[in-house]
Amino acid sequence: MGKVVLVTGVARQLGGRFVRRIQRDPDVDRVVGVDAVAPEHHLGGADFVQADIRQSAIGRVLAETGADTVVHMDVTGTPLGSGSRTSVKETNVIGTMQLLGACQKSPTVKRLVVKSSTNVYGSAPRDPAVCTETTAPKSLPSGGFAKDAVEVEGYVRGFARRRPDVAVCVLRFANILGRSAETPLASYFGLPVLPTVFGYDPRLQFVHEDDVIEVLRISSHDPRRGTLNSGTFNVAGDGVLLLSQCSRRLGRPTVPLLLPAVTWAGTLVRTLGMTDFSPEQIRLLTHGRVVDTTQMRETLGFRPKYTTAETFADFVRGRGPGLLPPEALAGAVDRIAELSLRGSGPLPTQSAN
Repeated sequence: MGKVVLVTGVARQLGGRFVRRIQRDPDVDRVVGVDAVAPEHHLGGADFVQADIRQSAIGRVLAETGADTVVHMDVTGTPLGSGSRTSVKETNVIGTMQLLGACQKSPTVKRLVVKSSTNVYGSAPRDPAVCTETTAPKSLPSGGFAKDAVEVEGYVRGFARRRPDVAVCVLRFANILGRSAETPLASYFGLPVLPTVFGYDPRLQFVHEDDVIEVLRISSHDPRRGTLNSGTFNVAGDGVLLLSQCSRRLGRPTVPLLLPAVTWAGTLVRTLGMTDFSPEQIRLLTHGRVVDTTQMRETLGFRPKYTTAETFADFVRGRGPGLLPPEALAGAVDRIAELSLRGSGPLPTQSAN
């Protein structure tokens, strides 16, 4: 008998792509997609069960399918359709609790893969230059998706202690980008003008959605060739990009603002429904975040196909040309940066983080 894989969050593009990919693996016999709403995209030959993971009914679904592998992708920072931030938090936290409770009772579940985020490290001025999987945040995220991710991982660790017979893999993804990315940062880069924090040019890391699908697929299988597909792993493409480099490659003008003004601008665009410009995203765009991926390569045995720069380049191609020619914008940004340095002295040391 082949594997039976249950996947949550399949109404989103990323979840749908993973379902279509995993069912092509020869040792997978059946794939069951679960979400509170029916997906608008096709799921190939997978079965779809409309169920809200915030409800206890997910336990019945798990029992009836006899799934031995659960891939929990319904942990996200953006609402689906007309959903609210409240519904997102409930799905992230309460939904995870219900799902883990069902997995704990299931005698068939042998592997659990959880989609998490490098947001758990936060973004603070005194953060280390590079965060490893054991790095403790200088200050725990106080709200938003970052706090959700911290709570989700806490519940997952509790589950792992109660069910040591289940192989648990937590994947902390850097900012996910690609042609169909549905993330707060993708929405930010879609703004006609990018508000930035004056005096800061944060380092950013990205992971391509194709690599997200592949590492999820690898993690959902039993270990092979000496790899250990359990534990917590940072997942990101090689290299980093400065926010100023991103704006140039997009052809988007930036508006450097003092931090209070950026906070006000974030509230405005959030109110207008343009993007979820949350406080955690403002901190990311101030201090940045870079993670170490040694464990991903050496322990998990995964090497991303796309670097951070290549991921962003593909994202830009999917968005079409920017508002300004990249060459002209690059010159303008350089001139503004030069004037800022003359007028305000050296940039704060936090800008490197």
